[in-house]
Amino acid sequence: MAATLKVEVDGIEPGGGPVRVALCQGGLSEPFCTRGDEEPASGGRASFTFRDVAPGTYAVAAFQDANANGRIDRTGLGLPLEPYGFSGAVARRGRPDFSDAAFALQEPGAAVRVRLARALPRR
Repeated sequence: MAATLKVEVDGIEPGGGPVRVALCQGGLSEPFCTRGDEEPASGGRASFTFRDVAPGTYAVAAFQDANANGRIDRTGLGLPLEPYGFSGAVARRGRPDFSDAAFALQEPGAAVRVRLARALPRR
């Protein structure tokens, strides 16, 4: 059995780099986010579709890679310098717990929305 997940990302900054989205299972750190996709930033919104996903509990992490270096840049204290967001109703004070960002994905699929925001004002 496989499902399809549609991810809508909004809050994309004009003139920024690509938007990167990761599908995570069991946690929100890199080892748990094994499937990803990237789209050029155009307009304030981007759509992603993950196909053939096994039903289960997942979360989505996304960020706009303003300098296109393939990773989210951070301050010396670990605060993100680029717009980022997660699925679910999570606060912007740092990486949420997986359970706060998680949703159940069942066949035939689901749709989630992620809103990007900055932790700190743009430099």
